[in-house]
Amino acid sequence: MRQKIQALKAQLAELAPETAEALEEMRLKYLSKKGALNALFADFKLVPNEEKKEVGALINELKQLATDKYAELKERLENSRQKGDASLDLSRTAYPMPLGSRHPLHIVRDEIINIFSRLGFNVAEGPEIEDDWHVFESLNFAEDHPARDMQDTFFVSHTPELVLRTHTSSVQSRVMEQGQPPFRIICPGRVYRNEAISARAHCFFHQVEALYVDEKVTFADLRQVLMHFAQEMFGTETKIRLRPSFFPFTEPSAEMDISCNICGGEGCGFCKHTGWVEILGCGMVDPAVLESCGIDSKKYTGYALGMGVERITNLKYRVSDLRLFSENDLRFLRQFTAAH
Repeated sequence: MRQKIQALKAQLAELAPETAEALEEMRLKYLSKKGALNALFADFKLVPNEEKKEVGALINELKQLATDKYAELKERLENSRQKGDASLDLSRTAYPMPLGSRHPLHIVRDEIINIFSRLGFNVAEGPEIEDDWHVFESLNFAEDHPARDMQDTFFVSHTPELVLRTHTSSVQSRVMEQGQPPFRIICPGRVYRNEAISARAHCFFHQVEALYVDEKVTFADLRQVLMHFAQEMFGTETKIRLRPSFFPFTEPSAEMDISCNICGGEGCGFCKHTGWVEILGCGMVDPAVLESCGIDSKKYTGYALGMGVERITNLKYRVSDLRLFSENDLRFLRQFTAAH
């Protein structure tokens, strides 16, 4: 009996099952009702009485050893399986899953942000529900300006103090009033205007605006940044031109056109045979805006620019209908799978 116990103990010491099946075979061989340990207990009655105490202790020791060995091997096997299957999703369908794609507006917005980030601009964001001060008053909008009318702006619950922002310039005023120059920020976001929805207009759209305020900032600095942006976005052969314009928060102000990237400036239906396409508005920050935000306009100057993301996306991908951007039509969106 002692020799049989020692032999079983030696077998248990050498066991190292690496699969669940091998572990189960070990359990059946040693710990089941028909296993080797239960057979020892059956033979125990044949042991002489004077040896039963000693042999019984050896059998109990062997049983405890086998039980502990089985528990240790089971835990080790489960841990190794969990580590190996960490990336396996057992609930996932066996059929190939079609991959989605980023929205074209997000692709273009991120490309714009990336260009300006390389020039040292930091991203700044603000609330879409804004107060009159940050949307209009601080940006030098006159009290009778058309943008303040109900037919142009969405007011919150007919409360004149709260509106859905009509431009991301409100973020610029928030940043300026919270500190002192230099500021070099880019403000992406969604804006709202009370317009009829059509192929060329929507009641909400996306803008990206940029602001740079510091000592001795000039219009030449603005023009250089505009040239760099246009050639980074549309190609090194792109040309720009600036036309005088008016915005309440910049003076002087300008509209920027680029040479048509479809016809190369030769003239086509897209550019109305002029060879030029308007993409953004810009100008030097009006001193009144700086003063309203607590900045000394005699010491600091700055420039601002703003563009519609939908407009830039149309130029890059030639999307003729703005409504496609918000209809979630998969046939349209799948066309941009390779764009990123």
